[in-house]
Amino acid sequence: MGLKTSPVYRCLDKKSMVFGFEIVDLFLIFTVLAFLNFILGSIQYKFFFTWGPSLALALFIRIMKRGKPENYLQHLLKFQFDSKVQFAFGRANKRTVFKNYNKGISHEQKPG
Repeated sequence: MGLKTSPVYRCLDKKSMVFGFEIVDLFLIFTVLAFLNFILGSIQYKFFFTWGPSLALALFIRIMKRGKPENYLQHLLKFQFDSKVQFAFGRANKRTVFKNYNKGISHEQKPG
C-alpha cells in the first residue's frame, strides 16, 4: 500500500491583478467612472468628462502605488478613517458608582 499524494499549487499567495491593478483599485476606478457617467450622462462631451478623470485616477493610482505592498490602498483608507487613538484591548466601560454601598450589611452582622 503506497502513500497517496496529490498536486499542490505553489502560487497561493500571488496577488490577484488585472492589467497591473489590484481588484480594489479597479473597483475604485470603475465606481468613479460609473458615477461620472450617471451624473454627466446628458452633456455633449460625455466621453471626455467621464473617461478623462477615470484614466487620470488610474494613472495616479499606478504611480502612487509603485513600490508599495499589496492592499496598500485599503490599509491607507482604513488608517485615515479609523480613530487616531488605538487601544490594545478596546475601550473600558464607563465606571458604575454604587451609591449607598456601605449602608446595607455591616461587618458585625451576618446574614441569617
